[in-house]
Amino acid sequence: MPGREARKPFERSCALVKLAVAAVSMSVLTAGCGQGTDAPREGLAARRDPLPGSAVSPTLTPQVSGTTRRLDSVSVVNENVVWASGRNGTVVRTLDGGETWEVHVIPGAETLAFRDIEAFSKDVAFVLSNNGGPNARIYKTEDGGETWTLEFQSPIVISFYDCFAFWDQHQAIAVPDGEEGHFDVLRMTDGHTWENIGDLFPPAQAGEGFFPASGTCITTRGGRLAWAVSGGAAHPRVIATTDRGDTWTSYGIPMGGTASSGGLSIAFRDNHHGILGGGEVAALGEFQDNNFARSSDGGKTWQLATAAPFPGPIYGLGYAKHSGGGSEGSDEVDDEDGEGHLVRIVATGVGGTAWSPDEGDTWESLPGLTGLLSVSFANPHTGWMVGIAGQIVRIDF
Repeated sequence: MPGREARKPFERSCALVKLAVAAVSMSVLTAGCGQGTDAPREGLAARRDPLPGSAVSPTLTPQVSGTTRRLDSVSVVNENVVWASGRNGTVVRTLDGGETWEVHVIPGAETLAFRDIEAFSKDVAFVLSNNGGPNARIYKTEDGGETWTLEFQSPIVISFYDCFAFWDQHQAIAVPDGEEGHFDVLRMTDGHTWENIGDLFPPAQAGEGFFPASGTCITTRGGRLAWAVSGGAAHPRVIATTDRGDTWTSYGIPMGGTASSGGLSIAFRDNHHGILGGGEVAALGEFQDNNFARSSDGGKTWQLATAAPFPGPIYGLGYAKHSGGGSEGSDEVDDEDGEGHLVRIVATGVGGTAWSPDEGDTWESLPGLTGLLSVSFANPHTGWMVGIAGQIVRIDF
């Protein structure tokens, strides 16, 4: 909508994250909780219960990304092909399961922060920048990152797009911060054209937006379902569609309620069962009781579950199994994977990393892994996490 008067954006999610990161000493990034971090409170003891005897801790393999730029989002195509994106126009890719990584900087985007990436093959990927106005952009490559096409550039003077999600490489949705009570949501239906469908989206609450913490503030499933989780407002919520964005419905969530808190990451393993991570980004050094919730009715209601056992909010969540795709008309309500193990999930954040063998009933911390922001899996056994200072860690169950 060219010519629209400049609008006051959502209490900038990326600025809030920067502030929160700056407020935490480097000891959090290098030594877990460290001095100056609140000790676990008595009420949090449940999160440190022993895991079931059948649970086997994963193998963690740090990898050399080739960059020291912060990597905000990771997209796993398969156990060999993985892409990640981050600051200063940086995109990295591996074709050999992370043995080697190549670094690309998109020409003309050297100052942009690519807070989300979605890849479909070794050749095809999309990236989204979280910068404002005409620097709010979406690029696409079809040759493995050698060249990039500018697919979208915001015509709105002040607009910040936080994350996007795809039903397939031709159909996608991108969500921005709310401005003057309106969300300029984008939808793609032909593989390259992005249209503004903000008039179909619910009005924005005062201060409401989406956190670009890990590129997972919105997720899709099948060919028509999508869920986005908001923050920064008095009543953070999940905003969902069952018809590929033609209509949307809002559902409250039990976390957030301040200008710097809410939901940061959302994922579904079938049409009914989903997980939600978030918390207070201005309190990275504090353990938080309400950073994890679950739904068993397709996102209509959410219940707090055992909190992840590290300080600060959850930035990224991932199922160590199928977490997207499939038919939206199916009725997958399985609680176990194909090997009879309870559903595994992994949670990441600036303050630490943990995994659960039972979808968040119990957790195990992964020592030494701080500053990781996003996680994605190729299959039930192999995934990748990325984060601050170019960190990449492969995780194998």
